[in-house]
Amino acid sequence: MSKRYRIIFMGTAELACASLRALHASPLFEVVLVVTQPDKPKGRDLKLQPTAVKAAALELGLPVEQPLKARAIEFVEHLKTFAADLIVVAAYGQLLPQSILDLPKYGCLNVHTSVLPKYRGAAPIQWAIIDGEAETGVTIMKMDAGLDTGDILTIYKTPIAPEDNAATLHDRLAVIGAEALITTIPRYVNGEIKPQPQPAMGSTYARKITKDDGRMDWSQPARVLFNRIRGLTPWPGAFTFLAPEQKLRLLKIWQTELVTDAGGQPGKVLQADKTGIVVACGEGALRIASLQREGGRRMTAAEFSAGQAVKAGDVFYSE
Repeated sequence: MSKRYRIIFMGTAELACASLRALHASPLFEVVLVVTQPDKPKGRDLKLQPTAVKAAALELGLPVEQPLKARAIEFVEHLKTFAADLIVVAAYGQLLPQSILDLPKYGCLNVHTSVLPKYRGAAPIQWAIIDGEAETGVTIMKMDAGLDTGDILTIYKTPIAPEDNAATLHDRLAVIGAEALITTIPRYVNGEIKPQPQPAMGSTYARKITKDDGRMDWSQPARVLFNRIRGLTPWPGAFTFLAPEQKLRLLKIWQTELVTDAGGQPGKVLQADKTGIVVACGEGALRIASLQREGGRRMTAAEFSAGQAVKAGDVFYSE
């Protein structure tokens, strides 16, 4: 391409930073504006904190706008002044109105972390792991006014390994998404890629994760719980309760392994030693390798058991 394409980038979460950096580093594109969500109060003192994308944009010396609502008429009119060839969206957090989708010559492209039409919505990475998917990926999509329903440009896939959790898969997909974006855009604007409608069948919705999703129901099969723990690590984290002397204590579970040759009353601790804490499930069992007492630090199961915090015969509860 002989010209540099003018890009407005819209993103908020950490996932989007790799794509922003890749666009900025490429000689093919000029990022003329970065749009992100307003700063939010965090921490004990509720001090306003910038979004991950804002922090990255300022580091790169890029201009930043933070509208409360991107669909506001005044902001849409403001975007027109940048004469963008393309708007790129990644983990922005707001649905864009048709008035924005129609602004750039080549439309708006979205970096979505699933193989569409599966896992439309807010938490595709977590739900792909929770559901036990063998693979996932990144879809570069031409946006329409629906929720992740636009035409597909390219799909890049990656396997989900047993040792993956939401954090490791997030980081890998962020890199894949950035690479996919830089590779796809030149071919798309040159007409080498024609947008294809999403398949009519197979769509699923990945709703937003809540803290209560981490509550462990030990009556479920061990593999189901194994996947849930991985899908909810690091946030919100899977948790259970131990009831020593009838006083419930919350425990956050960080890492487990499947145990196929053991079982018993769901939630009952079958073994607690330096090799781990084995807990019976509805089918099979899980060996807890690391966990954390509420308000405490993350510990290996060996460290936890050494303090006699849990022993064989104890029972974990969901509430």
